[in-house]
Amino acid sequence: MIFTETPIAGVFLLDVEPRADHRGFFARTWCHQEFVNRELCAQIVQCGTSFNPAIGTLRGLHYQAAPYAEAKLVRCTQGAIYDVAVDLRPRSPTLHQWFAAELTAANHRMIYIPEGCAHGFLTLSENTEVFYQMSQAHRPDAARGVRWDDPTLGIRWPAGGAQVISDRDRTLPLVTEAWQAGARDPALCGVEERT
Repeated sequence: MIFTETPIAGVFLLDVEPRADHRGFFARTWCHQEFVNRELCAQIVQCGTSFNPAIGTLRGLHYQAAPYAEAKLVRCTQGAIYDVAVDLRPRSPTLHQWFAAELTAANHRMIYIPEGCAHGFLTLSENTEVFYQMSQAHRPDAARGVRWDDPTLGIRWPAGGAQVISDRDRTLPLVTEAWQAGARDPALCGVEERT
């Protein structure tokens, strides 16, 4: 696998290295040791799939609060998505910055999102399927999120934007509201603050 750093520390794009022959190709999409060697979270305890029939379906921006903060490895297995990672780590030099990449079934590209970053995506084609590998089990009581259209974040979504969105995602708080509601609780941003 090829790991490419992004402007947000700890967020990586991963490309497969296909070994091709007359049958097609084989490529690794996960290697515990390669993640350990890069000091990335190499624990996977849960996997999930989302299926999205319509173009313009938005999911996010989601994360889990500490002590259940999760790292994610995300891959589009059918169709195409505009995938976004947002840094919500309080002490990060890239706090509130975002990075986006197009993940498609054809390019086999993945994105690694560390603990303390929110994640979301917008579908770019019909019948899109997304596969997630997560370092923590889903905890409804730790589920958090911020609005996809928060002006503080200024994410530039593709033309057309969100056409299909859940009521929950539509009413997620803005970053500033989330901070106020959390009374600056370190768990708000998904990682425990170290003193």
